[in-house]
Amino acid sequence: MAGEMLHRRAHWLPPFAEWFEDFPMELRMPMGEHMIRVEESEEDGAYVVRAELPGIDPAKDVEITVAGGVLTVHAERSEEKKEKHRSEFRYGSFTRSIRLPEGVNEEDISATYDKGVLTVKAPIGAVEKAARKIEITGGS
Repeated sequence: MAGEMLHRRAHWLPPFAEWFEDFPMELRMPMGEHMIRVEESEEDGAYVVRAELPGIDPAKDVEITVAGGVLTVHAERSEEKKEKHRSEFRYGSFTRSIRLPEGVNEEDISATYDKGVLTVKAPIGAVEKAARKIEITGGS
């Protein structure tokens, strides 16, 4: 009886993948990719993003891009751990995109990697928001 009720409920629930169809595209992750954990802050006139990427060779396995005010960090991990009677693989793609605040100078963004943490610094300049007068045109 309980199994029959569960079966009936399953028919009116949408498939799991449909639950995420209304999410904005920039928040969705491609299948098979994992999220990178990040910490964002503002320090000494710079927007700072710290990302946990342990066991990664930043020279070979990390790509950082910036386009249209969005910073994207993409990493690939392939690690093998061998013991006497077993081996274990940990691998996958990791991606995280973060919208940068207004005023970031994209040309001066820098990145460092230390002890499994990638730190990206984006200097913030003055944000100029000049007022603009809008002329009103009349009909006849």
